[in-house]
Amino acid sequence: MPERLDVTAVELAMLGTPGRPRRCHRSRAARPHPCDEHGNRSEPHPEPSGPAALACQPGSGSGSTASLAAVIDLHTHSTVSDGSDPPERIPELAAAAGCSAVALTDHDSLAGLPAARRRAAELGLTLVPGCEISCLGPASGGMHVLVYFAEDDGSPVSAELARLRDDRRARNERLVARLHELGVPIAFDDVVAEAGGTEGVGRPHFAAVLVRMGTADSIDDAFARYLGAGTPGYVPKARLEGPEVARLAAASGGVAVLAHPLSLGLEPPALEATVAELAEAGFVGLEALYGRYRPEERRALADLARRHGLVATGGSDHHGASKPDLTVGTGRGDLRVPDRVLEDLHARRPAT
Repeated sequence: MPERLDVTAVELAMLGTPGRPRRCHRSRAARPHPCDEHGNRSEPHPEPSGPAALACQPGSGSGSTASLAAVIDLHTHSTVSDGSDPPERIPELAAAAGCSAVALTDHDSLAGLPAARRRAAELGLTLVPGCEISCLGPASGGMHVLVYFAEDDGSPVSAELARLRDDRRARNERLVARLHELGVPIAFDDVVAEAGGTEGVGRPHFAAVLVRMGTADSIDDAFARYLGAGTPGYVPKARLEGPEVARLAAASGGVAVLAHPLSLGLEPPALEATVAELAEAGFVGLEALYGRYRPEERRALADLARRHGLVATGGSDHHGASKPDLTVGTGRGDLRVPDRVLEDLHARRPAT
């Protein structure tokens, strides 16, 4: 095996895609671009034994190291989906962390973008419009896709998100009925109150109410006993295929990125094959620098991204109260996503 250079995850991400001209990122207000509920159990994501083996696979080399750049965060959630902070609070937290840009990526929704954009402009921060979409995946837990440069303006992504939200509302009604059949007298009004409105109601909000009722010991326990796939209370919702999300993103002037890849629960060969298929289907990036990943996992995923010509992206996956260990901009304290990653994503946008 070739000797691996001792480089940091930050340096790996700075290398980006081989052969691509570099542009210097400048903090600016995001120009208008035609651009979910979390389908898995609450974090931490299941981490297979495979990442250690993946880290031993030779990559394409590290090249020269670069000095630390300004940082960004390309994965955050607000009260529009399953976060606890209002959309306008996300840019404030990003600015406090020293970020030059932040993406708001609520599940299945772009509704928080106007408020977040206004606050970001006041702070001189770049707001990257985005969302996170639950998809059918190669494993039972599904797959999450981050879409960037999407806007709630009637674009193909926006129209599809509206359809998915309609399906989720119907699913939530069926979930209440299923829990009642199981002898769990949950009140949907309590779930709506937990979510702060009907728009973003999802299984994490059901789980929180079940904990308050004393029916479950924790959020994870609620998913393990009632809400997760394979449990008596599980009610599926409509999900897209990953390639379909990539097509919708491109048709909307945006790009698709595989979120927290290790949550797929795949061993290295299967993960390699899945990433190759997604790259062929039009994905432009892979979230290598994820808030809860260890340095060696981030390095391995950055290598994986480069092997398939993808941008090694990153973000905290900030949710606020439901994931108190993940903070905007810094994750668990060791996350640094260089701002030039955003330039790489911009360069991959389809020509208009």
